[in-house]
Amino acid sequence: MEFVDRILKCSDCGNDFVFTAGEQIFFYDKQFKNDPKRCKLCKAKRAGMGRSNSSGVAALPLSRTETRTECSACGLETTVPFKPTQGRPVLCRSCFQLKRVPSAVASVIAMDSAEAQIEAQTEALVQEFAAQVASSNDPVTGLPLTLSSEQDSAPLELVAAELPQA
Repeated sequence: MEFVDRILKCSDCGNDFVFTAGEQIFFYDKQFKNDPKRCKLCKAKRAGMGRSNSSGVAALPLSRTETRTECSACGLETTVPFKPTQGRPVLCRSCFQLKRVPSAVASVIAMDSAEAQIEAQTEALVQEFAAQVASSNDPVTGLPLTLSSEQDSAPLELVAAELPQA
């Protein structure tokens, strides 16, 4: 599923606002069915209703500080909602999403084929199984199990250690 920025109209003030691709991914991940109805300002005003400070005046939401910086991964100029600290990488929106998106969504974004995904998952399961077998004994004989595989990439086979001759 591909997400692109969309323009929506606020139901309170009637102004247009952008429903970003990142917000759409968030809505999709949370399984929200409806698009937002209000712009950020109207949403903040609505959230602040009923709350007031000690003088009885409704408190306005705090504004976020935006800092202009360069993405550590791709080098593009971007803005981030925090002050970067030294020694820590700063990523633009697209690089950040590629780094934090779950592997299934990331592979769709990276346009990986379904066969490559299945192959990678199968390989991970085989390695996990091999590690478990390597640390276990044969339930019948009680002897350690060993793994053998041929050079032509044949499937791994479990082989019980040879029994001592009586």
